[in-house]
Amino acid sequence: MAGYKPVAIQAYPVLGEKITQDTLYWNNYKTPVQIKEFGAVSKVDFSPQPPYNYAVTASSRIHVYGRYSQEPIKTFSRFKDTAYCATFRQDGRLLVAGSEDGGIQLFDISGRAPLRQFEGHTKAVHTVDFTADKYHVVSGADDYTVKLWDIPNSKEILTFKEHSDYVRCGCASKLNPDLFVTGSYDHTVKMFDARTNQSVISAEHGQPVESVLLFPSGGLLVSAGGRYVKVWDMLKGGQLLVSLKNHHKTVTCLCLSSSGQRLLSGSLDRKVKVYSTSSYKVVHSFDYAASILSLALAHEDETIVVGMTNGILSVKHRKSEAKKDSLPRRRRPAYRTFIKGKNYMKQQDDILINRPSKKHLELYDRDLKNFRISKALDRVLEPSCAIKTPEITVSIIKELNRRGVLANALAGRDEKEVSRVLNFLIRNLSQPRFAPVLINAAEIIIDIYLPVIGQSPVVDKKFLVLQGLIEKEIDYQRELLETLGMMDMLFATMTSKESTSLLQHNTSDGFLENKKIES
Repeated sequence: MAGYKPVAIQAYPVLGEKITQDTLYWNNYKTPVQIKEFGAVSKVDFSPQPPYNYAVTASSRIHVYGRYSQEPIKTFSRFKDTAYCATFRQDGRLLVAGSEDGGIQLFDISGRAPLRQFEGHTKAVHTVDFTADKYHVVSGADDYTVKLWDIPNSKEILTFKEHSDYVRCGCASKLNPDLFVTGSYDHTVKMFDARTNQSVISAEHGQPVESVLLFPSGGLLVSAGGRYVKVWDMLKGGQLLVSLKNHHKTVTCLCLSSSGQRLLSGSLDRKVKVYSTSSYKVVHSFDYAASILSLALAHEDETIVVGMTNGILSVKHRKSEAKKDSLPRRRRPAYRTFIKGKNYMKQQDDILINRPSKKHLELYDRDLKNFRISKALDRVLEPSCAIKTPEITVSIIKELNRRGVLANALAGRDEKEVSRVLNFLIRNLSQPRFAPVLINAAEIIIDIYLPVIGQSPVVDKKFLVLQGLIEKEIDYQRELLETLGMMDMLFATMTSKESTSLLQHNTSDGFLENKKIES
């Protein structure tokens, strides 16, 4: 037994995302702060001016939060019905909001009562925004109309009736006070010009439009609806530049980073995708606990706020760069100490003496050395090992299978121990680096405990999950083998054609001579 060889832990390659500058940038946020609202968070908007407060629209209230506060610093609740949207003016002093009863109210941030009220829509108002001159408001509602309002006189200036379905999103140009864009459930995106009293550009999105975003320069327009995010060139009359389909469910909101080089989209699939505006490829992704309805970024991307359907507001703040504390410098050995003997040349009569280093066996190796196979398996199934270093657990399972004692190690376990084994299999079975070993182990444990199924509801439920994972993994491998067979056939055909190709060249008599290439 003195010559026991420890189990070789195989170094499995970890399959993960490639670390890029975007990964480092967008992962540099603290643990999110979660705030519970009264209902689904339909709109989040940051003030363009310091201190960069943000307004949250949920249920019949609009809460204004400070960037680092978890309690609202201001609440506007003067609505007869549900509020759907609220947007800050460019100077951050006024806030305009639309509600389900068709009313639009204008608030001063320092007060509570509305300064102005605009009445003209007959159904719910889902989008409001200030024009570039700060003195007009554009709105879109479920009555298929888009209206332009004058703030000083509280009067309606223009009404556009070109949409044939609900108008659910819109935005105004930041450069031209006469231009604004709306998106509708009639699958169209329209740009209106207040000087012509009609739309000047119309684009067919192909799905009900949930959100639109106009680049600060006004040259590009982004629309979101269905699973698609589409980018349009406004300078070319609304020509489609690119169509992105990276979400699995409806895209509900759009946002630009402070630099304008990254585009963010939120979806009902609980993900936020980050795109590069130069290549329009996904460079990063965030995962959330519920479907996403609204999304906003603060100045310099210091804070990212996401509103979800379950009424949870997720707030992430960027980590501050910690300054290194100046510690008293310890006295270190002189430089000559480190280079002492560096240039010494070995002599012929020198004798090299190495002190043998004693190697200590790991606890699971000690158990295997003494044939305690069940105890060895129990050690590597502990959460500290099975979660942090699953490759050790897989290596021990592989070693037990090689010895032919894996079934003995898995047998004779109670409900708690079986649940621990099943949890590990369910968590790691779908990983390609572990699948060959764990599928065999899963089949063995199913064969052992199949006669006692029905005695524990917890174990029965996990058995069903494990069985489904095994069937899915087997189907995947069958499809991969079929694909591999087809590729082998194609490669074999190409090789045979190359090996039997004929070289034709003119002989000295002027005739063609064929020579077969020997493979």
